[in-house]
Amino acid sequence: MSERQKTLQSHNRRIPDAEDSIAATSTATRLNVRTATVSKILNFSCVDGPGNRLVIFLQGCNYQCKSCHNPQTIDMCNHCGDCVETCPTNALTLISSKVIWDASLCSHCDNCLAVCPKQSSPKTQQYTVAEMLDVIRNNLFFISGITVTGGEATLQLGFIKGLFSAIKSSSDLQHLTCMIDSNGSLRTTSWAKLLPFTDGVMIDLKAWQEETHLWLTGRQHHRVFQSIELLVQHNKLYEVRLLHIPGKTDFDAEVDELASYLTQLPKDTRIKLNAFQHHGVTSEALTWETCQESDITHLANQLTERDVTNIVVPSVYL
Repeated sequence: MSERQKTLQSHNRRIPDAEDSIAATSTATRLNVRTATVSKILNFSCVDGPGNRLVIFLQGCNYQCKSCHNPQTIDMCNHCGDCVETCPTNALTLISSKVIWDASLCSHCDNCLAVCPKQSSPKTQQYTVAEMLDVIRNNLFFISGITVTGGEATLQLGFIKGLFSAIKSSSDLQHLTCMIDSNGSLRTTSWAKLLPFTDGVMIDLKAWQEETHLWLTGRQHHRVFQSIELLVQHNKLYEVRLLHIPGKTDFDAEVDELASYLTQLPKDTRIKLNAFQHHGVTSEALTWETCQESDITHLANQLTERDVTNIVVPSVYL
């Protein structure tokens, strides 16, 4: 068994006392005013975790995936103002050297995304934890949980911790499950800050070989495996996601090692196979072959033959 396949050793936990409770109350008040840059809020989703979920898309990512289908969420707007004059509905204005977006005027033509030198989105909003709690309460009777995604959600760790801890300490919200969709690049010491308030995590495994992962994302993947192992240890790994790009990702070529690794995960961990499509992607990825149902079926069969279970395949190929 390789080092990255070994389960991390358990950490000793100190039992909280009364002073901890007082400190926790003060911390909760402070975290309640933390802000996040949000690119979108989806009031209802049934594909971002179990049940019906409110999904919060945070802006910013530390990967530069060639296959990204939301490339406008990677970089933060630098308020250059190039997009303002291109907006046909005057939803964008430059005030005090900052681009301000008026969602009520926006027609979502995406002219601003097309002209942005950074391919970033000016259509973001700042939310405090308290403001996001109001959004959640407005949708409370229609959802069973919250999922925070991105971009890369964990880049705004303080906001997630503040939001999840507030949910878990609120009598009207604590029944909601709190989940994170991540590329797995967060340090294990930082995961430790989130795990007490997090019910489950979905991790993207972009490629098996380091060389392939580096070429595809611009980053190494040792932390991805460390994250998976830590989440397994704490029973927080809900799903591992594999984006299959025919001829580009290496899951087919490395299926023996991949399957050996996946079979060591808890049996209830979902192995979700996603099919690469051209929707939203840019540059060279538009020339890549899209993933068909037959490609996913072949990969799923290869994994099943090697004893990988709980495989989830797409219901639609678009």
